Amino acid sequence: MEFSVSTDAPDAVPCDAIAVGVFAGGALQGAAHRLDEALGGVLSASLAEEKFEAKPGSTAAVHTHGRIAAARVIVSGLGAQTEFTLDRLRQAAAAAVRRTGDLHAGRLALTALAIPPHSSAALTQARVEGTILGAYQFTRYRAPRTGQVEHVTLLADPPQRDEVERGLQRGRLFADAAVFARDLVNEPPNVVNPAYVAALVEDIGRSTGLRWTVFDDDALRAQQMDAILAVGQGSMQPPRLTVLEYIPPNPRRTIAIVGKGVTFDSGGLSLKTAEGMVTMKSDMAGGAAVLATMRALPALAPPVRVLGIVPAVENLPSGNATKPGDIIRALNGKTIEINNTDAEGRVILADALAYAAQQAPDEIIDLATLTGSAVIALGYLAAAVLGNDQALIHRLLDAAARAGERMWQLPLYDEYLEEMRSDVADLKNSGGRWGGAEKGAAFLREFVDGRPWAHIDIAPVAFLDTKEGTGPYLQKGATGYGVRTLLTYLGSEGG
Repeated sequence: MEFSVSTDAPDAVPCDAIAVGVFAGGALQGAAHRLDEALGGVLSASLAEEKFEAKPGSTAAVHTHGRIAAARVIVSGLGAQTEFTLDRLRQAAAAAVRRTGDLHAGRLALTALAIPPHSSAALTQARVEGTILGAYQFTRYRAPRTGQVEHVTLLADPPQRDEVERGLQRGRLFADAAVFARDLVNEPPNVVNPAYVAALVEDIGRSTGLRWTVFDDDALRAQQMDAILAVGQGSMQPPRLTVLEYIPPNPRRTIAIVGKGVTFDSGGLSLKTAEGMVTMKSDMAGGAAVLATMRALPALAPPVRVLGIVPAVENLPSGNATKPGDIIRALNGKTIEINNTDAEGRVILADALAYAAQQAPDEIIDLATLTGSAVIALGYLAAAVLGNDQALIHRLLDAAARAGERMWQLPLYDEYLEEMRSDVADLKNSGGRWGGAEKGAAFLREFVDGRPWAHIDIAPVAFLDTKEGTGPYLQKGATGYGVRTLLTYLGSEGG
């Protein structure tokens, strides 16, 4: 998809469709009002006839019959003006591009909005993110299901052109990174395995100038990362621990981001059901988010050093597989009784977090499709966040809100850790069904060496197994959740 910026009047832009945002209740405003005047009132009359309520994500299409340069007007609902958010604008742009694709129209124009206190750059970034994410289709192994928009023109008031250009660049960076993560998770598990992740890390390092390190199984053994090895030993694909490092001039501090990278999870000997296994290529969505974020950092250029750490394994049953009852020792010396081989994500993260802590970062953030309990608690509408540092959690919640990625804090009481104590080892890897998201986080906390840490359980939102997803820019399949939150956090907060 190509983008350009134009300062032409809305009725003078030649395209297959021009999209305008409309608020619920009241008269048409701004570009919508100007287009309605140019069309002799046809736009407002059509919306009235259709009883268009301008609900968020809703659209209406009106043919112009040559009265303006655009062949159609796509009206996208923004909801009530008093409830406007940047995510409403993302949804409106996504809905517009999807409607345009359904009409097999290739050229779309998006009109400008002026909504204080949001800057033109922020409004443009939201438009671009919504457009790219709304148009997304994973078509590597099939033909596109709808038409594809090839060119998008962003309209701008002449004094705001530079801000719009800045918003375009930032929106493309954020959305392209999320698309990279979506593609990686949507790839089949016979393509994406630990070796594939390792090769991808090397490619990212070479193409971006990031430092990279890959620990193969021999290096993992030498480093005494027995937890990662234990989970991966049932597969013919040896595990890997991959590290990417971004170092700006004079970094203010160091942040480690860690992503769970189980490229396929059968449950191991604690085998999942066939139904529960079918989407388990998505169990590396946290790792994909970390890799996508690291890949975008040189262009974003935040003032902090960032370590991106992804342990990559396949969790399969075999004669070599880890058994319930086995005891393993993690990198920091803590012993773990394996009482459920399907609680493997926290086991590989034990080594990855301990490795991150050894690098002496100022804070650690991990993303993982860790528990079904988070899905039970939050449905498919928000990720869970837990941690040992409330200030860090507040900053992440703020970044997630600005990115339009819902996140909700769950408690991390000390009693949850007591449920993870083993009779024969320091810890066990499963503490039972109830409070599973909190117990999993309590387990992970034991491997961060007391450093400020936040755990984001993305199991509810990483992969949508529904036909329509949960919004105009969240289609069935991988969502790329967490990428835009991390980029927002690292780029604007700087930690």
